[in-house]
Amino acid sequence: MPDPIHERRGADPETLVVATLNLRNIADRWPERIPLLLADMAALQPDLIGLQECVFAVGQDRILGAAGEARYEARRGWAGRPEYGNAVLGKESVSLGAGERLELGRNRSALRVAVSLPTGVTLDFVVTHLHHLPADEAARAEQSAALIEWLAPIAGPLVVVGDFNADPSEPTYAQMGDASFRSAHVEATGAEPPVTWPSGIQAPGKDSDGEPGCLDYIWLRGDVAVESCALAFHRPAVDDPTLVPSDHFGLAARIRLGG
Repeated sequence: MPDPIHERRGADPETLVVATLNLRNIADRWPERIPLLLADMAALQPDLIGLQECVFAVGQDRILGAAGEARYEARRGWAGRPEYGNAVLGKESVSLGAGERLELGRNRSALRVAVSLPTGVTLDFVVTHLHHLPADEAARAEQSAALIEWLAPIAGPLVVVGDFNADPSEPTYAQMGDASFRSAHVEATGAEPPVTWPSGIQAPGKDSDGEPGCLDYIWLRGDVAVESCALAFHRPAVDDPTLVPSDHFGLAARIRLGG
């Protein structure tokens, strides 16, 4: 079966593979999950990936960046405490700016990184992780409103990824659409994936607070088109269906700058 993400990849220097994944920090059988994460990262080799719940003290972003042949650089934005938060990995073929952090309250933040392609085309890549308690829709709406306001002055292509902890029925999802953001998965397939959390991992102390649903997104704004989008980091271990790379599925999209 053709790979919808990698098909025709590399033919156009302004076509990128972007991805998102909530790493679930070092909980939920982290040592067992490492080989699965490395295998999927090596297979995907995205140009840009936004990571959430990344433990900097353990170097989780650096571990993923070492998978496969490509070399990656990392940018970090702490959330709640200095050793933990969001991260962006950029492949050596793109140039990353220093990064700028937005405080969102409730131990959450966003990280924005300016990205330059070898052709001279630029975009902004943003990763965020919103408040998690299912009942607190208003808190997520407040965080997404702050995120939208922060990004409003950006005129060029913009990609926002992350775990929004909000399904498509929540105000947060509508706010993104009202601010001219388009879901890559909807644009590519006509609908959001039914579930990005929970992944089916079985582990002591696993998060079970909430109903299964789509909580993770790749949002696009401006002169950028999506060619394909699909789940990523979702394959269980060959000998254990209860072991998957994280408690969330990731997403990956092939996008083209310039529409």
